Amino acid sequence: MSEKLSPWFERTEPSQFEVYAEKYKDIMLMTRKNGILEVRLHTDDGPLKFSWKAHSMWSQAWIDIGRDPENEVMILTGTGDRWLDANPEVWKKLFREWTQDDKLKMYHESLRLLENLIFCIDIPTIAAINGPGTHCEIGTLCDITLCTEDTDFFDPHFLGGTPPGDGMALTLQRTIGVKRAAYYAYTGKKLDGRTAMELGIVNEVLPREQLLSRAWELAEMMMERSRGARMLTHSILSRPWKEALVQDQGFHLTHQMYDMANDEEGPLARLMKLKARFQKTT
Repeated sequence: MSEKLSPWFERTEPSQFEVYAEKYKDIMLMTRKNGILEVRLHTDDGPLKFSWKAHSMWSQAWIDIGRDPENEVMILTGTGDRWLDANPEVWKKLFREWTQDDKLKMYHESLRLLENLIFCIDIPTIAAINGPGTHCEIGTLCDITLCTEDTDFFDPHFLGGTPPGDGMALTLQRTIGVKRAAYYAYTGKKLDGRTAMELGIVNEVLPREQLLSRAWELAEMMMERSRGARMLTHSILSRPWKEALVQDQGFHLTHQMYDMANDEEGPLARLMKLKARFQKTT
């Protein structure tokens, strides 16, 4: 439903769907129907493979999505039977050898990747995590999170020799509690979909073939309520995440990057030993 604004209260240069859908098409395929925006993560129409390009584009995409008043509910999902595949090769060059500006860009993009999702999108959000993979914190931060039984929530950082600072440990602390989060951060043990629901990380566990249709069912139910009810309810429900990010995310990330800047070995060799844990093998 289009906004009914008075002529004197026009918006100035809102995001144009056709423009940003094209801009981010290499990592996100976007479709919109009756105000519901579906954002599907992908690489070449398969599971998204992590890259610094994707890392950079995420934070920008949340801004453009949030600036478009035609987006009234957002569904975030992946492609195929994987949520997101890690790519240890991005760490081929030691972090300590990155330029100062490289490191600064990395710091700000890592913050904004999560902050812009929470602070720039003022509409209800639903994540449909469609299988195993890394960076499940992005889906966890959505208002409602659905997943498949084979989804796995885990933080590989400590196993890879670095402190867990990019958001997964934080979301675990705020959903399953500090003791459980500490255990899973140290051990890297996976939480499957059913366990994740029992511990409070996700809301529903569904067969993969039913996952997206259930997300749309919830989104359509939300659209039956007024724009104000939707936006202000989202504001209430996302406030704890805003507090968490402001209070702790910069602290977590700084600790991770400090250790990485002093790491003489680099994480690549350590992560390659764990490759089967977070990347599909054929």
